[in-house]
Amino acid sequence: MKRTTIHDIARELNITFSTVARALNDHPAISAATKKAVKETAERLNYKQNKIASSLRSGHTHIVGIIVPSLHVSFFSSVVAGIEPVMNKNGYAILLYQSNESFEQEKKGIETLLQLRVDGIISSITTETFDTKYYEEVQNRNVPLVFFDRALDIKDVPSVTINDYKGGFLAAEHLIKQGYKRIVHITAEEHIGIFEERMRGYLDALAFYKIPIDERLIIKGKFSLEFGRECVRHLLKENIAFDSIFALEDFTALGAIEELKKKGIRIPEDVGIIGFANEAFGEHVTPSLSTVDQHPVKMGEEAAKMLLRMLKNDEDAPIEKVKKIILEPALMIKESSNRVEYKTPRD
Repeated sequence: MKRTTIHDIARELNITFSTVARALNDHPAISAATKKAVKETAERLNYKQNKIASSLRSGHTHIVGIIVPSLHVSFFSSVVAGIEPVMNKNGYAILLYQSNESFEQEKKGIETLLQLRVDGIISSITTETFDTKYYEEVQNRNVPLVFFDRALDIKDVPSVTINDYKGGFLAAEHLIKQGYKRIVHITAEEHIGIFEERMRGYLDALAFYKIPIDERLIIKGKFSLEFGRECVRHLLKENIAFDSIFALEDFTALGAIEELKKKGIRIPEDVGIIGFANEAFGEHVTPSLSTVDQHPVKMGEEAAKMLLRMLKNDEDAPIEKVKKIILEPALMIKESSNRVEYKTPRD
């Protein structure tokens, strides 16, 4: 069956091709009556707009690219869940690219999104990303760019993050207030800003409560479930005294919980544990995992709104006034660190 075109609608109504095209795009110069007639005829003739041709004419695809390190982590999935409805409501579809914590994959993602002529990009960088030139190329092409959670320091590129320093301080302070004194901090070996800020919060909490800093209790590596297990094995093998663990993220904390339980160490009575990110699984492990909530859905919503302001070039809300949005973290106290509620006769 022959596909209906704009020319067919124009012939049917005895008007020009350009009038039909402008009516379909709600051009203000076209009367309401003409728009109504064009849209009714288009529907009757089963006309389907050629999105590719339309984007070539307008210079806009109404597609936004999103780059995330991993969709296996519910934090990033939740951020996307915050972005998508905001973009959809404003007429944009999203194109999702997963870097899998690989800088090479991230570069390919940027190149692919630029080739597809997306109208904007929202990204969280990988743990391997230190070179800014690929994101600067996005800027050079005048494609609006917003970072979330993990951001590069590039001039005039806005970001939405949480106060990681405060989150780290709150996590360590909570353990201290529960009576723990030998607090292990598991962090990343890479120099990633958000993880360094969490460690800075941990160190300042120890200093504030006059607890000596023991470098042996700061363990760096490639965070993962297995790394959490390895850290516990290392501490026990080296006979390093510890009574609690603050892990940089929840999967590593879960690994530590599994290894402690395997060794017959009670949680939270003997060792308290807190993670970071409030992953969905934390509620369902035993004991349930204390953590720090990063408000991922709100983070996604704010990143989407920021990108929309850039796309619309809204003079009432210039991007300079909202260049950096920093959300407040929330402490989520659950069973793994709430020692006060788990006292036994031995205590």
